[in-house]
Amino acid sequence: MNKRIEEAYAKRPKRWIYELVIVLITAALLVWSGSAVETSGTTQNGAKIALNILAGIFHPDTDLLFNLTTQGVPYLLLETICIAFLGTVVGAVISVPLAFLSASNLTPAQVAFLGRIIIMAVRTVPAFVYGLMFIRVTGPGAFAGLLTMSLCSVGMVSKMYIEAIEDLDTKILESLDAAGCSSWQKIRYGIVPQLMPNFASTAIYRFDINLRDATVLGLVGAGGIGAPLIFAMNSYRWNEAGSILAGLIVLVLIVEWISTKIRVKLARG
Repeated sequence: MNKRIEEAYAKRPKRWIYELVIVLITAALLVWSGSAVETSGTTQNGAKIALNILAGIFHPDTDLLFNLTTQGVPYLLLETICIAFLGTVVGAVISVPLAFLSASNLTPAQVAFLGRIIIMAVRTVPAFVYGLMFIRVTGPGAFAGLLTMSLCSVGMVSKMYIEAIEDLDTKILESLDAAGCSSWQKIRYGIVPQLMPNFASTAIYRFDINLRDATVLGLVGAGGIGAPLIFAMNSYRWNEAGSILAGLIVLVLIVEWISTKIRVKLARG
């Protein structure tokens, strides 16, 4: 047995040349990519700014952090949550019929192909571009952020919904059909119980993403806490920036913990 193993080992394919070529090509690509990195802008002033940002985060402006007016961090965080939540809800609702129309196991191939093309087109445009478009239409504010989050959610949520629909266990539907159930009963007892956990889990996951995107969209005036953050940083008010970042960190941690608990509960039943 040992002799056969040694013979098989000796006859193994000699791949070291192929692996060496791959390593050399990867190293060459890394060196070539690194040649485009410019460090001429890195100065002591930049390092000082970085230290000031860290100092502001660890010494936040408590007056702004606990200010309960519309200019305070709690209100801005609440506005950001509302933009992300409503954007997720609207996007998820729009995604349901679009996903059913794009599922290849439920609709004709031509209709499913057209639906997937629409979803791909929606996903192609970055959130920043949508934000700038809606700001031009509705003006700056939370409503532009809501519309942006809704449209951005449709692209990803629809794709996940389609996968869930195409993974349906058709044997359950055949059993209900053999039992004489109506179409509504098959949807109620055969389709909805299979899809709801996946649909809810996808929507919660998208809410986590939208919460972070809503913060970034505030930079272009689409509501939320992003605009005050960039204004504070441009004005070198690092304590105010630290207050906003501290509030964001706490908010993201809380939402992440809650959403994880809910997703685990949905997965385990």
